Amino acid sequence: MKLQGKMFVWLSVFILVMAIVYGVWSKEPAGTTALFLAFGLSVMIGFYLSYTARRVDTGAMDNQEADVADDAGEVGFFSPYSWQPLALGLGGALAFLSIAIGWWLLYFSAPVIMIGLFGWVFEYYRGESQNQ
Repeated sequence: MKLQGKMFVWLSVFILVMAIVYGVWSKEPAGTTALFLAFGLSVMIGFYLSYTARRVDTGAMDNQEADVADDAGEVGFFSPYSWQPLALGLGGALAFLSIAIGWWLLYFSAPVIMIGLFGWVFEYYRGESQNQ
């Protein structure tokens, strides 16, 4: 992870330079803002990867003499399937549709969003994924 952290830090430096150059030459606010936001996102990812690399063991990707087999084994915990993103997506679509149709549609989208959000937060406390 150290390598990925360094890559994102250098990428953020490049994006910052390009944002400044683009902003000075074009004087166009939307693209300049987008580049500065990309710079911020790149800094956040680089900081996270660098911070995490200090807390975990050195992986095979950071070792120059590592084999492919050195990186084998359990990678981590991944969530099982979930229906909650579908409920959140439908609720979000209804909420954005309320801008075009009418604000009254928010009364129907808010419960769908809340059901999806609470279901996603508490999905490990009930059903077959429940901790024992």
